[in-house]
Amino acid sequence: MTMIEIKSLGDVAIQVSIGDQINEEIQREIQGFITGLKKAKIKGIIEWVPAYCTVVIYYQPEVISYHILEKILKSNYSAADKVEREKGIVYEIPVYYGGQTGPDLPFVASYHQLSEEEVISLHTSKEYLIYMMGFVPGFPYLGGLPPSLAVPRLEHPRPSVEAGAVGIGGNQTGIYPAEVPSGWRIIGITPVSLFDVNRPSPFLFSAGNYIKFHSIDLQEYERIQHLIANKTYELKTYKKGEDV
Repeated sequence: MTMIEIKSLGDVAIQVSIGDQINEEIQREIQGFITGLKKAKIKGIIEWVPAYCTVVIYYQPEVISYHILEKILKSNYSAADKVEREKGIVYEIPVYYGGQTGPDLPFVASYHQLSEEEVISLHTSKEYLIYMMGFVPGFPYLGGLPPSLAVPRLEHPRPSVEAGAVGIGGNQTGIYPAEVPSGWRIIGITPVSLFDVNRPSPFLFSAGNYIKFHSIDLQEYERIQHLIANKTYELKTYKKGEDV
């Protein structure tokens, strides 16, 4: 297992660093560590926030001291490889590619001397690991973009893109959960809402799970929009590694 480093972040948080590289093996170790935390149910821990190579744990110092928590976390990490890790959930996200809501699809195709259909086929061919959530509520940082789709960001970012916009920036791809500025190349849009404060669980995704894009036409996009508006749409998911 990777060596870890633990340090204090102020009075109510502690950071566990696991390696210094962005890759799936480190992420698997992080998820194993988190699975152990869930099962341990350590009194005084409020929540934890995973990132590429770290987990920040917020705790109540009046319930558990830093030094005691540090010892427990070290022991928890040492035992993490014996813990049965939870299988990641794969979310099947419908995307309407191209058109007015995917204005940069022609650029991505031209940049790599591909057809637009080949770009879509490549983009929908992977199960993208969600490394962490951030930037704006609900935004998933994804790994696994095929190198043949990596493109430079826009020289002049757009003032805003629509909620649900699917883009590529450098060697990353992602979905914008809200109308925000963006320097990424927008290739499509999903009707699925990634963040909704009115849901019991406002965030659709969480780190350690996966996203699998699939292409839909405009008619299907509008049909799903209608189902979502009527709260009758059911997002398809499956466990990582299962036959689908």
